[in-house]
Amino acid sequence: MKAPILALLCLALAQLAGAQTKLAGGPYTVNVTARSATVGWIVETGHATIGAEPGKSDDTAPVLAARKVTFSRLKPGTTYYYDVTGTEEGKGSFRTAPQGDTPFQFVVYGDTRTRHDVHRRVIEALLKNSSPEFVLHTGDLVANGSDSSLWPVFFDIEHELLRKTAFFPALGNHERNDRSFYDFFDHPTLPYYSFDWGNAHFAVLDSDINNVSKSEEARKAFWDEQVRWLENDLQHSQQATFRFAIAHHPPVTAVARREGDNPHMTALMPLFEKYKVTAGLFGHDHNYQHYYKNGVHYLITGGGGAPLYDVDAPPEGITRKVAKTENFLVVDVNGKQAHVRALTPSGETIEVTDLGEPGTPR
Repeated sequence: MKAPILALLCLALAQLAGAQTKLAGGPYTVNVTARSATVGWIVETGHATIGAEPGKSDDTAPVLAARKVTFSRLKPGTTYYYDVTGTEEGKGSFRTAPQGDTPFQFVVYGDTRTRHDVHRRVIEALLKNSSPEFVLHTGDLVANGSDSSLWPVFFDIEHELLRKTAFFPALGNHERNDRSFYDFFDHPTLPYYSFDWGNAHFAVLDSDINNVSKSEEARKAFWDEQVRWLENDLQHSQQATFRFAIAHHPPVTAVARREGDNPHMTALMPLFEKYKVTAGLFGHDHNYQHYYKNGVHYLITGGGGAPLYDVDAPPEGITRKVAKTENFLVVDVNGKQAHVRALTPSGETIEVTDLGEPGTPR
C-alpha cells in the first residue's frame, strides 16, 4: 500500500505546484543564431502584498520567475516548433538564422511602455502587414522595469507576435536597468550584444548610461568599454553586406526640447561612418524620424504606444522625413538590397527607403 500512497502523494504535490503557477509571459525565443536558440517564458508563482497596517493590503504585485531552455545543434534557416507547457498557449515556433544571401524580413519598433490600447493596435497592424523572422525592439518595453505588474501586460499584447519570431530587445531608460530585463531576455551580465542574420550584422547597444550607476566614474568606464566592444564588433563584421546599430537613445532628433540630450550617442556617428554602418535604428522619441548623413541612415521608430512628441526642429541638411505618428518598420533584405517600409497602425505608408540599392546612397 505504501507505493500507491506515495505515488498519489507525488501526483497531488505536482498538481498543487502546477496550480500555484501560471503562464504570465511568452513563450518567446531569444539569442537565436544559425545553430542555437533559447526559448523563454515567464511564470507567475504567487502574489506579494504591502500595506500601511498589519493585515491590510494597499497594493499587490505578482511574483514572476523566468524559465528558459537552450537548444543547440540546430540547422541554419530552419523553422522549429516548441511546446513549453503542454497547452496551446505554450506553443510557438521560430526560424534559425539563415546563412549567405537568403532573403529575410524583420520588424523594428519601440516605446511600447504606455497607452496599451495603442500598443495593441501597433502589434495587430504589424501582424497584418508583415511576416518577420525576428523583431528588433528599440527599448522602453514597459513604463518601469522594476514593476512586476507591467510585464504580464507587455507579454499579453505581444503574445501572438513573439510566439512565432525571434526577439532582440534593446534596453531603454524605462527598464531602469532592472534585473528583470536581464533575466527575462537571457542576458546574464551585459545588455549589449550582436548577432548575424543572413548577410547582415546587428549590434544592439545599451545607451541608457544614466541608470548604469550613481557613480559618474562607473558610468564613464561602462561606456568606454562598450564603445571599445562596438568598434571591435564593427571592425570584424566588414564582410557583411549590411551593418545595423540598434539603441534606445538617438544621436540626433527633431524634438526641440531633446536636442543635445544624448552626446554619448552623437559621438558615435563618426564611428558609424568609419565602419560603414548601413543604418542606425533608435527609439526614445515618440514619433518617426529619418536622417541621412555621410553614408549612414538614422531611423527613429519610437511610436509603439507611448505619448507622441512634436517634431518641431528637424535638423537642416540631413532630414529625410519626420512625422508625429505611431509607427513601426518592416525591413526586407534580399541580396544587396534592403527595403524599409515605415507604416502607421492603420497600415498607411509614412515612407519607403531603399538601403544598398544600386545608384542610391548607402
